[in-house]
Amino acid sequence: MAPKTMKFLSSKLGAILFVLALVQLPGRAQSNSYLPASRAGSSEGLTAAHDSTEEAPLTTITKRVNEVSVLFTATDKHGKFVKHLGESDFQVLDDHKPPQSIVDFRSETDLPLRLGLLVDSSGSVTSRFGFEQQAATQFLEQILRPGFDQAFVVGFNNKSQITQDFTDQVAALSHGIERLQPSGGTALYDAIFHACHNKLLNISHEHPIRKALIVLSDGEDNQSYATLREAIDMAQRAEVIIYAISTDDSGLVMRGDGVLEKLADATGGRAFFPFKVKDITKSFGAIEDELRSQYIVAYKPAAFENDGRYRSIEIIAANKNLHVRSRKGYYAPRQ
Repeated sequence: MAPKTMKFLSSKLGAILFVLALVQLPGRAQSNSYLPASRAGSSEGLTAAHDSTEEAPLTTITKRVNEVSVLFTATDKHGKFVKHLGESDFQVLDDHKPPQSIVDFRSETDLPLRLGLLVDSSGSVTSRFGFEQQAATQFLEQILRPGFDQAFVVGFNNKSQITQDFTDQVAALSHGIERLQPSGGTALYDAIFHACHNKLLNISHEHPIRKALIVLSDGEDNQSYATLREAIDMAQRAEVIIYAISTDDSGLVMRGDGVLEKLADATGGRAFFPFKVKDITKSFGAIEDELRSQYIVAYKPAAFENDGRYRSIEIIAANKNLHVRSRKGYYAPRQ
């Protein structure tokens, strides 16, 4: 065979192999790696959730930045937000160590909101369900800014169902709330897990946003596949703050009260226990104030490794009369 022919075939073969290598590069696809063992590979979850399996362009290169951002609230002994505090008023500990450096510190009162309203529609909440629906609608009317904030509505009993997907239209959200009718058992942990995993974990956004779940429930779970720990872990992975409003009107301290407190405490939120019906509106008002009144600190952790390990977060106020609430930790990305 002539040398020129050999050279041409060699060049052509190399080009073909290069193209095949590009085709075989893995694209980005949604993974079930965070799902509870009993739900992995299952189609169950939020029944109206969208499953994105669209592959990323082959030329996309993702670079991990080892930087942690934490939203937190500082309140006085009366529970009122304290303004005008600076970086020197707090100490940050990541995995029990001071961070390598503080990248940013500021008061954040105007971040876009991405909210999930999770309403317990099991048979145990019938007594004041109508008023809770009305109070939830009023809350959304007051807090949502069209073109800026968005919310979705999930009703849950034995399983979760989205009655209104992300929108900034309060009328549509109100209709989603009105569609809920109490019946069946309570799968609270599943509702939180799937709302965080399917709706809030991978939200694409160019600028910082505030992600929160407002949960109306008595905290008594009797139907979930996910555990309380798995629900909290997923909320922390998705960087979601949980605010819980108890629907129990017995006046007694129930097991569910502790569950709601754990969910809120682990994610930097609050749990409310309104005994009187009118106090439900006050609870929503307190959540609105808090979502508009928080600080954010961004830092680079010391001795950081992409090992997938859980790392604790502590934010300590120099003034011992201040109470600080933030999420308790996060999971480092895996290499």
